[in-house]
Amino acid sequence: MEIIWTERALEKINTELAGRRGHFHLKYETEGCGCVMSGVWSLFVQTDIPAEMKRWETNAYPVYINQNYEVFLDEKIIIDYTDEARTFQLKSPNQYLNPMMSCRIGS
Repeated sequence: MEIIWTERALEKINTELAGRRGHFHLKYETEGCGCVMSGVWSLFVQTDIPAEMKRWETNAYPVYINQNYEVFLDEKIIIDYTDEARTFQLKSPNQYLNPMMSCRIGS
């Protein structure tokens, strides 16, 4: 899998982090979705990464993803930011995986 950060996403994430450190985690959230097939991707910045996470190198910051949910991602994914909606986006050349992806900075 190839993961690419766009310039807009990098500019926004650098502003949001403001010098804080952490690891980027793409999390597939299923709580309240009804079933695992209806999950939603979110971006987290965490200090600790659970053991089941796999590290993916990118064109900028590494991203951690739970190996059990990689099946829901395309071969190439893009982390972007849209100024119009003021939100991150997770997409591939074929589809939007989450056009309004939240980014949560925490522990």
